[in-house]
Amino acid sequence: MNINKVGVIGSGTMGIGIAQVASTNGCEVFLYDIDFERTQAALENLNQLLRKLAGKGKLTLEEAEGIISRIKIAKNLQDLQDSDLVIEAIVENKEIKTKVYADLENIVSAQCILASNTSSISITSLSSGLKNSERFIGIHFFNPAPLMPLVEIIPGLLTDKKLPEVVYQLIKSWKKTPVIAQDNPGFIVNRIARPFYGEALRIVEEKIATPEQVDDAMKTLGNFKMGPFELMDLIGIDVNYAVTTTVYKDYYYDPKYKPSLLQQRMSEARLLGRKTGKGFYDYSENAQKPIPEKDEELYEKIFMRIISMLINEAVEAKRLKIATDEDIDLAMQKGVNYPKGLLAWGKEIGYEKISATLRNLFEEYQEERYRQSPLLKNLK
Repeated sequence: MNINKVGVIGSGTMGIGIAQVASTNGCEVFLYDIDFERTQAALENLNQLLRKLAGKGKLTLEEAEGIISRIKIAKNLQDLQDSDLVIEAIVENKEIKTKVYADLENIVSAQCILASNTSSISITSLSSGLKNSERFIGIHFFNPAPLMPLVEIIPGLLTDKKLPEVVYQLIKSWKKTPVIAQDNPGFIVNRIARPFYGEALRIVEEKIATPEQVDDAMKTLGNFKMGPFELMDLIGIDVNYAVTTTVYKDYYYDPKYKPSLLQQRMSEARLLGRKTGKGFYDYSENAQKPIPEKDEELYEKIFMRIISMLINEAVEAKRLKIATDEDIDLAMQKGVNYPKGLLAWGKEIGYEKISATLRNLFEEYQEERYRQSPLLKNLK
């Protein structure tokens, strides 16, 4: 199937990013947002960014102008009628999304693929009300879409069996790294990554360590580019909290994914991280980042606690066949910049050591949060 015309709904950060990716790879893009002025501003900002990149020699001026020229502002959904593929990237609200799809079905051709960039809502649930659910699929880019290589492709229960491969080849042709995931809450990355934030928050809530100590431990011992608190501040504490809450609810309140009260309070206080100038760290003009008090024994405990929870989650994803082993490891490296694939990392540390760490945590807390994947004990 030739996909040359792509509709993008939503001109926020993700929408304009996806439009840029599609246009960069030669597609004609129709960008629609209910707020026309917002779309104009997004396209103008992209134009300025591309010209700056051209000025730095990252691409030619001709390439920059080509990318912009291939993105057309759609004044209404009707303007998307000739699209071969439409990707929705609007607010994470099921009712709003499904209303858009219902309207789209009456506009686009029967062959047009409909997709959602949702990070946490069930693809099956989103497609169930459509007249033709077989053409619906999840195509989840990571922010910022032009820079982050990973794209999760998520077929729902009603998706045509051949469609994932069609989308896989398209995303590959767009020079991205596609992985195919089951339609489970959080898909691959947002499910497996929950303990990176959740366990870090738990450690700080219990006054075992400070945010800067946790971040320093994960960067020095784990070689992570950013610690969990730095990353939450970058993502937005409210956004991270919302994803955790969705995964928690969708897994029928499994204690493994229980949200943090500290994160909820910070969201309520509008201490959301970089975007508000203050989160776990202060980003005001003259603020100085606190220097962590280093403690080798404490750092080792922090690292082993968080990495064990992450590896256990990856092993459980393997057991449930949410994705292939290769895609699980690839997704965590390409989607959230982990220094190693978690399954490979578990083998390197030793699954027996991971199992012992979780067993000790379970004995200490007596919480289901620390239960092991049944597969973990059998891995060597």
